[in-house]
Amino acid sequence: MGERIDVQVSVGDQVVLVRVAGEVDIATVAAFRSALWSVPARPVIQVELSELRLLSAAGVRTLLAAHLRVRACGGELVLVDPSPVVARVLRATGLHRVMPILEPARVVDAAGRPAVEPANLQLAA
Repeated sequence: MGERIDVQVSVGDQVVLVRVAGEVDIATVAAFRSALWSVPARPVIQVELSELRLLSAAGVRTLLAAHLRVRACGGELVLVDPSPVVARVLRATGLHRVMPILEPARVVDAAGRPAVEPANLQLAA
């Protein structure tokens, strides 16, 4: 289970970039939720999903809960560049109508510049 999910977080003044790779399912959703809940409050939280191979119903519920939590604090949770499998899940569940989804060219790093590489904190479960 140790290699099934990898979450990297870059924190800036206005934006937090959370990169998720691997699989979010019943076995890894607690680590995913913990990573999202530990992100400091910022106006924009970007969750980059290009390397996510699986997003289960538990993962969808976690994204929705995180969206509501961030919005309640006055911020916005934005999904970025979902993999084709994850994009299908987002469409099938209607989550694409609830949260904005950005293309990778619009992703910014913690300093507000176009993102190239993740940095800082790495969480694994």
